This record gives sequence, C-alpha cells and structure tokens, in this order.
Amino acid sequence: MPPRAVWTGTVAFGLVTVPVRLYPAVRERTLRFRLLHEPDSSPIGYEKVCKAEGKPVPDDEVTKAYEVRKGEFVALEDEDFEAAQAEGDHSIQISDFVPLEEIDPVYFAHTYYVGPEEGAERAYALLARAMGESELAAIATFVMRSREHLAALRVHDGAILLEQLHFADEIRPPDEIRPRRTKVDQRELKMAGEMIDSLRTSFEPKRYRDTYREALLKVIKAKQKGEVREAPAEEAPAEEPTTDLLEALRASVEASKKRESGRRKASPSSRRSGGSRRPQRKRTRA
Repeated sequence: MPPRAVWTGTVAFGLVTVPVRLYPAVRERTLRFRLLHEPDSSPIGYEKVCKAEGKPVPDDEVTKAYEVRKGEFVALEDEDFEAAQAEGDHSIQISDFVPLEEIDPVYFAHTYYVGPEEGAERAYALLARAMGESELAAIATFVMRSREHLAALRVHDGAILLEQLHFADEIRPPDEIRPRRTKVDQRELKMAGEMIDSLRTSFEPKRYRDTYREALLKVIKAKQKGEVREAPAEEAPAEEPTTDLLEALRASVEASKKRESGRRKASPSSRRSGGSRRPQRKRTRA
C-alpha cells in the first residue's frame, strides 16, 4: 500500500497531460523523543511568552513579522501572505530536458515518487519509457503549499521520481571554505589516487546501517526490561594531524589492500570465482 499522497495534479509534457500524485520517497527512521516531567512522567508543554513582559501571550495577540534589520520588524497579516502566493493550476510544467549528471547533487532538496492517477497508467508509462530511453532528466516547476518549486524528474526502476531542487541563489558559494591555492606534491597525489582506487567498489546502500539508532534501540529495550547497560568506555583522544602525508598514504594503501584480501578470502562467492573483483555495474543516468 503506497503512502499517503502529499500532492495531486498533472505532469504537463507539451500538449500531453498525465494525472499524477506525489508520494514521499524517503521514510525517516530517526528516533523521536518527548520531554517529560520526571516526578510524574507528564508531557511537558510550552507557552508563548512575551520576552519584554515575561507573561504568556494569547494566540489572538500573536502575529508574524519579518526582521528587516536588527530590532526593526514589519508585521504581516494573512492577506499579505495570500497576495504573495504563487498561482498554479496543480501541474508540473516541464520546460527543459538535461543530462542528469549536469545537476550537481547540492541542488537536491527532497525526493518524491510520482505515481499515476487511476486511468492514467498508459500515459504515465509512455512518459517514463521515453524519458528512460533518452537518458535525460526533465526540468520543471510546480506549486505546492502556495509556493513555486523547481524540480527535476528522472526515471528510477521504471517509476518517475521528482527531485525538488534548490534555486541557484539558495546555494552558498564555497569561496570562504575553499583552501587557498596550495602546491600539491605529485608523489602524494599519485599515492592518494592509489588509496582511492583501492577503496573503489559499487554502491550498495544496504551495506550501510544506522548503527547509532540500532544501539539506542537496544538501550531503550534494555531499560524497558529494567536492565542496566554499562556506559561505553571513554573515547580515545583525538589523533594529531598528519605531518608526513606521503608515509600516511602509503600505510593506508597497504592496510586497504590487506583488508580487501581478507574480505575476498572470507567471501564464498569470491572463492567460487577465484577471488576476482565484483564487476562494475553499468551506470544509468536517468
């Protein structure tokens, strides 16, 4: 059973319209906690308090305001927000098709599944098949919750995904983060390349687990049973910054090779295939 749709409308592709629904593609598994009053385990509530008077404020005296400069606010009414609402006809308007690899991942904000409305399966399948064969992503705009959003549509396992994108002016430039021009030693660069190549493999999402959430769930279950779990040992002191890069890289490459060799010996599939490395999967762009 699919999750609850968060948006309904159409995908407009030239003169073709496909009735669709948007579904969340990601299910957050973060553990959420409530604050309780320890003596009686009652949930903690919050009040809106005026910082100047130190007293609770009723809802009918609360208004939204934008701080144009420190200490200077412009209050807005519901009519002001309505005046700024984007006009939309519940359609995802495709304007361009671009190679997916040209979209830097920094622009990706949220991912949704695009599913067909009942009776629109044929048109949906046509669009998905055409996009898949073109290996291109569709750039589109759509209105959700009164705001216009930028999006990229792409095909994944026969289904259309909508990647909500950040606008260009929302991306911070890296100028203040990027290091100053520094000369790179060619021997160190070559060894760093070998280190990267020694760790190269195919991306298999199921190999990676949220170990913190798993450990926290174990703690919760133990406390539920009245068990007491010992606190972990103190963390080791932070390591000093590497001074001899070349030697550190050389040691890292050797350690990686030993780890890979041990992994091959331990893998039954590797023993059957003579220890050969797993072939790289063909990369698909759309």
